[in-house]
Amino acid sequence: MTDKYRPKEIEAKWQKRWEETRLYHTPDDVKRPYFFLTMFPYPSGDLHIGHWYAYTPSDARARYMRMKGYDVMFPIGFDAFGLPAENAAIKHKIHPYQWTMRNIDRMRRQLRSMGAMFDWEREVVTCQPEYYRWTQWFFLQFYKHGLAYRTRSAVDWCPQCNTTLAREQVWGEDRHCERCGTPVVKKELEQWYLRITKYAEELLRHDGLNWPERVITMQRNWIGKSEGAELVFRSEQGDDIVVFTTRPDTVYGATFMVLAPEHPLVAKLTTPEQRAAVEAYVESASRQTEIVRLAAEKEKTGVFTGAYAINPATGARIPIWIADYVLMGYGTGAIMAVPAHDERDFSFARKHGLPVPVVIRPPDWNGEELQAAYTGEGPMVNSGPFDGMNSAEGIKAVTAYLAEKGLGKPAVTYRLRDWLISRQRYWGAPIPIVYCEKCGTVPVPEDQLPVLLPEDAEFLPTGESPLKYHEGFRRTTCPQCGGPAERETDTMDTFICSSWYQMRYTSPHYDKGPFDPQAAKVWLPVQQYTGGIEHACMHLLYTRFFTKACRDMGLLDHDEPMLNL
Repeated sequence: MTDKYRPKEIEAKWQKRWEETRLYHTPDDVKRPYFFLTMFPYPSGDLHIGHWYAYTPSDARARYMRMKGYDVMFPIGFDAFGLPAENAAIKHKIHPYQWTMRNIDRMRRQLRSMGAMFDWEREVVTCQPEYYRWTQWFFLQFYKHGLAYRTRSAVDWCPQCNTTLAREQVWGEDRHCERCGTPVVKKELEQWYLRITKYAEELLRHDGLNWPERVITMQRNWIGKSEGAELVFRSEQGDDIVVFTTRPDTVYGATFMVLAPEHPLVAKLTTPEQRAAVEAYVESASRQTEIVRLAAEKEKTGVFTGAYAINPATGARIPIWIADYVLMGYGTGAIMAVPAHDERDFSFARKHGLPVPVVIRPPDWNGEELQAAYTGEGPMVNSGPFDGMNSAEGIKAVTAYLAEKGLGKPAVTYRLRDWLISRQRYWGAPIPIVYCEKCGTVPVPEDQLPVLLPEDAEFLPTGESPLKYHEGFRRTTCPQCGGPAERETDTMDTFICSSWYQMRYTSPHYDKGPFDPQAAKVWLPVQQYTGGIEHACMHLLYTRFFTKACRDMGLLDHDEPMLNL
């Protein structure tokens, strides 16, 4: 008997014993299920003290719940697809799969050395075909139910990573890539999206969740609900220009309109006399970041299109301008400009000599010219039949008045945009779609999944998907007509993989679906989830969306993925 503690001998001995006796195996006969989940790591190569900081309290809590008599499931796995592994593989001149699996082996040994009560028999690795087969299966279900679609649009592009980014992956006031810090630019591309906006209103609610108020607030702010009205300003050419405003009570003060330079009506509305100036301005605006365009101190530049629209409330003929302080990604990409009651409109009107009529009376105002925009509420003035009405009443009354004329309606908008999932990189789950000249866009049949990543693809970033240049992958046959077809060559955002991994943990070896429905009923939703605040507006929002969509598709019987956070 020795009084010295020899960790290499003692810990290895007992860890081996625990594994042989399946000490931390999730019970098969479950009476009091308790699913404790901590966010699985990205296989970057080495664990650091932050992993211990996150996992040790989680392990202690899981053990505590087990001691209280609960049948605890405490699984672990690896979030293995994504840009960091691909970039590291390029740097070290090794295949991403080899790099990733080598790191997983190392991290697995490190995690085991912790002596935590992870159930290793339930390990999932998202880059393995047996996992991403079901990631692709989920995509097909979303497509079947109208929740996945492809469209051409201006997207955020990282010129360093050479790929698109979801809006949630663009960080900071300087709009940089969350992975590498490079300033993000705009680019027009055909991309795949998931309709997360369909669930915007439900995602605002956190009923029954014991989550930190900070996370709930971050999600609500990100979704960004605004209530107001959509108003129609008809151009003299007959085109309806729809604007969203939270202040329809100020419409009588709209003396001009402003379109985003990217607005689809700009080219149509611009007169021949103004075309050269407008095209030059559009080109200049395209080279600026959104943060520069929105900066309060930036001079309010713009160009008159030569066209006019009719104010639906006053019947007045008002000029249509384009200006870079209006963005296509916010609202409708068009605004009614009310310079007396909006700071940016006020600056623009002063610079370009446009009228600034007051339609909401500021306190102590005696009819003098405003020296700054008044953005508060108050009695309506110079507003026809609504004079004297307060702003709150006026918002409803003006909306109803214009609705009767077919020129307005109450509306709600959200800051949240649909989830851009296309990535022009190699290391991700291929999107299971083929394109046929005869049949169009065709989903890969479920019995042909997984669509495997080719191991011999050249994965250096070029700005286009590496799979596009792999003839053996790209060229295929149409599942419908048997004719020649081409595969989709973009891969999926890695956040798709982590949006459903908690479901897979319930039955990781099940091969008839992404999870065993009976096991899911026993274990889901997750009772306790732990992880970092940085995931509040990406992973935690995406997995909530996934769960709600799966519920509506009849795959799950609950509303939220994790009850306690």
